Amino acid sequence: MTTVSSVLPRSSVPGRWLETPWIYTVWCIVAAFGTYACMYGFRKPFTAGTYLETETGWNMKAWLVTAQVLGYALSKFIGIKVIAEMPRSRRALVLLGLIGAAELALLFFALTPSPYNTAWLFCNGLSLGLVFGLVLGFVEGRRMTELFVAGLCASFILADGFTKSVGAALLAGGVPERWMPFTAGLVFLGPLVVFVWMLRQIPPPSDSDIAARSARAPMTGTERLAMVRRHGVRLFGIIFAYLLITVLRSVRADFAPEIWAGLGLGKQPAIFTQSELWVTLGVVVANGAVVLIPNNRRAFFTSLGLSAGGLALALFALVGIRTGIVSPFVFMVLLGVGMYVPYVAVHTTVFERLIALTRERGNIGFLMYIADSVGYVGYAVLMVTRSAFPVKESFLGFFLDLATILVVGAFVAVVLSWVLYARRAPQATE
Repeated sequence: MTTVSSVLPRSSVPGRWLETPWIYTVWCIVAAFGTYACMYGFRKPFTAGTYLETETGWNMKAWLVTAQVLGYALSKFIGIKVIAEMPRSRRALVLLGLIGAAELALLFFALTPSPYNTAWLFCNGLSLGLVFGLVLGFVEGRRMTELFVAGLCASFILADGFTKSVGAALLAGGVPERWMPFTAGLVFLGPLVVFVWMLRQIPPPSDSDIAARSARAPMTGTERLAMVRRHGVRLFGIIFAYLLITVLRSVRADFAPEIWAGLGLGKQPAIFTQSELWVTLGVVVANGAVVLIPNNRRAFFTSLGLSAGGLALALFALVGIRTGIVSPFVFMVLLGVGMYVPYVAVHTTVFERLIALTRERGNIGFLMYIADSVGYVGYAVLMVTRSAFPVKESFLGFFLDLATILVVGAFVAVVLSWVLYARRAPQATE
């Protein structure tokens, strides 16, 4: 049985304070989690507002969410090249520069009259879309990668709810809705710098890491195209499932106040964080445990099985809330766990073990940004075609119908992908 202590690099870790295995593990998890959680402080707090124009009665929120998503989606396409080619030495500086640009966009959002300030949320999303790939680059290609990335992914589950709670608290404290996003960014700016410094202290993968998971390197355009040609057809099921789950996750996250209001629990700001704490626990345990499977083929198929199981749980939650056998709070937790297990599995294991199994020259960032670009384009299309989402009570029915369609479709896609890979599992390249 593989244990945490048996797979940690020791002598390759610089600094005596990082030579202890458990300190090294905790350090990597905290650095990745903290950095990305703070990024959410510049992206998500604005969704705690309603942005209803009192004079006209026009709901601006759907347009603001759409603008940010469009910027985020465009950034993912840019990241297919930028993240794949990014050298380690430039990651931290570029990361801080992007966060600074995102906060500046929130300042101009506050200063620019509505509806013209919508353009600044597009700029905000454009800046933040590259952050995940930069953070991921610090912890991929290691025998403990699943555990490290599970910690990283926990941030966008827990921080999604926590940053909304911060936004709601600022509004309750009298901060104007227009200034709330910028103010929330200031709250997270100091901790972000500390966590990025921690990321910079993480050493490159050790020789034993490379032997177990293959070397990770920047990719040229020719190498990226060759990988897509080799795996494009077999990746279709995974990417399509990821697309559907991304849409569901984004709607649940961006319109959480409306969903909770429809469930009758909308006047409790802390509920965003309370529900996501349970979701985070379930998802991190399920996906992080795959690190204990040293065999890359077995771990790859285990992650696909976990994904299908998670989607089955999400479907149970949807049936349960309609029939009354689960409470609203339990529904949101079960749906979150079922939805995030496959979503996080793609980040932690599926692409990581696929590269390790095939010994491809490349990095997870390239594959993740292909999947993310497709996923966020799907969400952007949904937002544009449904330009004015229903609010309050009417939104819950729409959400339940949409979630059912997306969960069923994703489940079928994951099962199809599992079958295709089982029939022709990837072999190590020469």
